[in-house]
Amino acid sequence: MNANLYDLFERHFPDATEQPFLIVPNAAAVSYGDLADMSARIAHALVAAGCKPGDRVAVQVDKHWHVLALYLASLRAGLVYLPLNTSYQKSELAYFFADAKPAVIVCNNDRLGIVAALGEDATVLTIEELVDRAGDCERSFATVQRDPGDLAAILYTSGTTGRSKGAMITHRNLASNATTLVDAWGFTRDDVLLHALPIFHVHGLFVATHCALLAGARMLWLPKFDAHEVLALLPRATVMMGVPTFYTRLLSEPAFTRDACASIRLFVSGSAPLLAETFEAFEARTGHTILERYGMTEAGMITSNPLEGPRVGGTVGKPLHGIEVRVVDEGGRAAGPGVIGGVQVRGPNIFAGYWQMPDKTRDEFTGDGFFKTGDVGEWVPDGPARGYLRLVGRAKDLIICGGLNVYPKEIEERIDQMEGVLESAVVAMPDPDFGEVVAAFVVRKPGCTLSDADVIQRLKSDIAGFKVPKRVLFEDALPRNAMGKVQKAALRERLSK
Repeated sequence: MNANLYDLFERHFPDATEQPFLIVPNAAAVSYGDLADMSARIAHALVAAGCKPGDRVAVQVDKHWHVLALYLASLRAGLVYLPLNTSYQKSELAYFFADAKPAVIVCNNDRLGIVAALGEDATVLTIEELVDRAGDCERSFATVQRDPGDLAAILYTSGTTGRSKGAMITHRNLASNATTLVDAWGFTRDDVLLHALPIFHVHGLFVATHCALLAGARMLWLPKFDAHEVLALLPRATVMMGVPTFYTRLLSEPAFTRDACASIRLFVSGSAPLLAETFEAFEARTGHTILERYGMTEAGMITSNPLEGPRVGGTVGKPLHGIEVRVVDEGGRAAGPGVIGGVQVRGPNIFAGYWQMPDKTRDEFTGDGFFKTGDVGEWVPDGPARGYLRLVGRAKDLIICGGLNVYPKEIEERIDQMEGVLESAVVAMPDPDFGEVVAAFVVRKPGCTLSDADVIQRLKSDIAGFKVPKRVLFEDALPRNAMGKVQKAALRERLSK
């Protein structure tokens, strides 16, 4: 059997190919037949442009259904899809193109000049040019045979600490994770997924889209998140996937009520930690408990709160079927419940390694094949979340104050609970005596008069002195990347100025 991921999708397409797949506001619906036809034509166009199986196709294009067809076309032709954040600039693109050496680069019209200058050895096309070329091509394409371990995509990590790494994702990785998620989250052909995520990232491109394709379901396809537009479309949807920011913005809308989301069976949150306050406020407003899960570029989805059973705010649930997760201490020994340690994972979802970085790949795997996620967490020891994973933070964000470990999340949770605080972020600040001390960035709600002295004084009565911030800075907002994750590297840079 062909292990090409597209072959798996195609076997799950509805028999009636006229069934809508994408419902695009103010535009004609895109059927499964339309998607199959367009992806076949684009596959032919890519081959005509000189692409051979294994070649990379780099894509930096605004969200449009043609881009999804391009992704499927790349799979069909046995190519390696390389999605790039639309906010990446010249120096970043230069690195990606030099590292991945794509055969074809597809970009927006307004980036053509920059991209053409950087991608001298590649065929550079706008998405419009590619679609035009595809218009004269056949509507059928023989999907290229692929083995399970062949590459389907390369996704570059954010590079917030050093050189960006290209995570090599195989057809097996994507197929196993998609199949698991459809089962875990109960997707069927009756589902309508509200899709307002970007499609240059695991969440929007793989998690959301793959679930819909494998279930033969439909998607409401939005170019970006807009709270008013989402509110208007919610009654037509059954599932919504989002980042925490989506849910906080919905909660700021008075029209977001139980009635507004009466048709929704599942809200899923990921890509960044969901504040306990958001989880609780959402449940109080709508009656829905958001399902929080845990994943990363190198592993797809790893754990999930259950579809049936208690969903507990501040936790990311249990390992998904077929995936092993362990928490280990500094000596590499398995840590028991309630003991904080490094999170490691193993399973068919784990990537094949970092592109052209064999040494880095070896460093990130244990001798028995577990991937070191770089996240720090613990197994919840008791209560309704017993046996669930709770993430404490990133290992690189750990603060070592006078030889003592400080986990930022412990302090952030306490600050976030203070009246008038919207959110906070805790980072390390260099110190001549202790090596590192704690610094906190705090975002206050409108009208809040909380001072830095107030924050410090309240924490002093609650936690050990070495964990109390030596400096508290107030911000209008915390810096975030496109998926809503707080950029702590940027906060550490502010401290050095």
